[in-house]
Formats: sequence, structure tokens, C-alpha cells
Amino acid sequence: MTPPPERRNLGLMRAMFSTVAPRYDFITRAFSYGMDRRWKALGVERASLPDCPVVLDLASGTGDFSKLILERCPGSKPVAVDLTERMLQLAKAGGVPDAVCADACRLPFPDHAFDCVFIGYGLRNFPDLAQAVAEIRRVTKPGGYLVSLDFFLPANAVLRTGYLAYLYAQGAFWGTVLHGKPRVYTYIPDSLRAFVSIDGFTTHLKKAGYGKVEHESYILGGIGLHWAQ
Repeated sequence: MTPPPERRNLGLMRAMFSTVAPRYDFITRAFSYGMDRRWKALGVERASLPDCPVVLDLASGTGDFSKLILERCPGSKPVAVDLTERMLQLAKAGGVPDAVCADACRLPFPDHAFDCVFIGYGLRNFPDLAQAVAEIRRVTKPGGYLVSLDFFLPANAVLRTGYLAYLYAQGAFWGTVLHGKPRVYTYIPDSLRAFVSIDGFTTHLKKAGYGKVEHESYILGGIGLHWAQ
């Protein structure tokens, strides 16, 4: 029996991210001109976390958000969730105590389990954005935050064309150098074509029931950092 498209997509993503896992942190730094960790730190600072927060680090990769929260919030309890076991192995090796392999659209947690949900470069890769946001809302406590850092296409058409070309060139270069496969990292511009804009994502979050949504824009609109309460 042929699996449905969304399950095939999950299988392809799991295989791809298993391949890139050992180089994932390097690539996020390279594509962000070294600003990635600073943006994530700002995301944590402005999330209005309570004392000893319980937080979900969704699509965690190697656990950057979890590590930042452990550094900045003594007594915090971050839970790293990713689709790829290899990413979670690296997260645990880096000091993340709690890691769960799960599908973001079917989270294995009860309602209102987390004070905040952090997600870095994840939402655009999910096969169903609306379902993923609904699941995030479900597991977030009333008044809690969603903090998302992701790639977006700039609003200006000329900038969009140049940005996509840049991402393809960067992806092909690092894919060839690190893996001998130029297409490994071109999933980034590929995933952007079907994703919303920064403003579109803000609108989507408001329609999904978030009452307060703010964002910062970086790299001429190519990166967006959102806070949604």
C-alpha cells in the first residue's frame, strides 16, 4: 500500500535531516552570517517566561533553544522534540536532558503542558502548517507564547529573486563541500516557495487564535522572528 503524501514527506524529511545532522549547526550559522544564536537568544529574552518554565523546543535539531533556556532560566525544563533520532542524539550529547522523537502535527503531550513553545526553522517544513499551529496552541498554557525563527521570502520581488538565487548557491556550495551532494541544502529555498510571508505568517497566527503577535525581520526580510501569545 502506498503511504499518503504527508507520510512520504515525513519519511523524506527524516532521511534528509539524518544526513545533515552532524553539520546542522554549522549550516544554520553559515546561512545566517553567524547571527543565528543571537536571534534565538532574543527570542528567549522576549518570551516572558515564568520561573522554572516547562518549554517545548519543537523541531529542535540539536537543541539550540533548549540549551539557551537551560543557561538563562535556572530550574527550567525544556523538552526537545524532533522527527529525526540523529538530531536528538546530538542534542542529548550537547546537554539536553529530555528529548522525544515525534511528529509536530501529532504531539504526544496533554493539553496546556508548556509555558512556551520554541521552534527554529521548522514550521515551513511541516506538511500541514494549520495543523501544526493548532497542535502548538493545544499544548501551550493560556497566556503562553509561541516563538518561531524561520526563513521567509522578502516582500520585494527583486529581493525575492536574489534571495532565492543566493540560497540555492549557498546550498549547492555547502552540499558539495560537506557531503559531495549539491542538492542536500537546496531544500531551504525549495521549502520557501510553498510557505507564507512574514506578514502572512503573522496574519495566520492571529486567525489561529493568538491575540498578540509581534515580529522582527532580518536579512532584508529573508529571516523572521515571531512572538505570539
